[in-house]
Amino acid sequence: MTLTSAIRYGMFIMPFHPPHKPLAQTYAEDLELVVLAEELGFDEFWIGEHHTMKYETIMMPELFIARALAETSRIRLGPAPACLNQHHPAHVACRLAMLDHLSGGRLNLCFGPGSVTADQELYGVDPKLGGEMTDEAIDIILKLWTTEPPYVHDGKFWKIALKNSVDEETGIGYIPKPLQRPTPPIAMPGMSRNSYSIKSAARRGFQPFGHCLVPGNVLADNWSTYEQAALEAGRQPQRSDWKVARAIFLADTTREAQQRTRTNSLGTNFQYIGRLFDKGLGRRIYKRDPDMSDADCNLDYLMSEQIVAGDVDEVLRRLLELVEETGPFGTLVLMSYDWDDKPSWVRSMELFARELMPRLNQALVGVGVS
Repeated sequence: MTLTSAIRYGMFIMPFHPPHKPLAQTYAEDLELVVLAEELGFDEFWIGEHHTMKYETIMMPELFIARALAETSRIRLGPAPACLNQHHPAHVACRLAMLDHLSGGRLNLCFGPGSVTADQELYGVDPKLGGEMTDEAIDIILKLWTTEPPYVHDGKFWKIALKNSVDEETGIGYIPKPLQRPTPPIAMPGMSRNSYSIKSAARRGFQPFGHCLVPGNVLADNWSTYEQAALEAGRQPQRSDWKVARAIFLADTTREAQQRTRTNSLGTNFQYIGRLFDKGLGRRIYKRDPDMSDADCNLDYLMSEQIVAGDVDEVLRRLLELVEETGPFGTLVLMSYDWDDKPSWVRSMELFARELMPRLNQALVGVGVS
């Protein structure tokens, strides 16, 4: 069918801040960012979860969301992802149900495994089991949210038995349900070809969420993987459910945008993550061609692929090229980084919301969405 509604737009923060900046200042700036996003018409705002990283400073997105709810009235907020392999599923179910009520039903969810090596070591989890642990945790959370006690789960990673202490008269032994029934909207991230989590999302009817670190052909593979798995599960996939995150920086001229991006926190972030990859599995996540060398995954390459920098005309051209490769999607999620130069970051957001998104939607009228 044809595009019947505009592409929505949201924002995602890892967040990314230099370690020399006081934590309280980073949190205040991120809260200010949420308020500005709501003022500019952003539909949703996502916050990453990292426990042991000096550069990525929010350990529990739910706490940040609870604080941001008081500053906003419309924008939807969510963790991206809630790192389910690092938490007891019953605790996740309880705290997210509570947060959904506090939000008045403005909570979005993204479920996935944590991928930071130090976080995994801290919590004693095997990186190779992240997908399995996430799937089992989701099963438990959904069971707790959609059924009444007794609650019994005898799994590979978690065992739950709440039956002997259930008392209807006193109301003991009952897990709270979310405000949004049966659950808030749930997404799962994709970061690789033939993605395990994308297949899981498709089978469950969750929304696919394409990561900003991957190239366009991997995003296209994410959708084809999702579509095939959904159809095999008897579900009809909807492109309008697909979220795609991109690192975009706009300025009044393309030259200014690209010069700033090479030295501001956006470019710094991609180079920082590249160095993290160099200490582990290598830069394969960045690669359009799996056979390209890690050395070729430099800032020049990233500026032509994952990073979209320019004036409105140039960024529109790049996004239309992306849509041609991936097919249309329902939400474009703008990445945001440290406000190392606040005026230029605010200007970029204004150009994105007031000029780029209307023109992108106008250009995509009539593009097929299924």
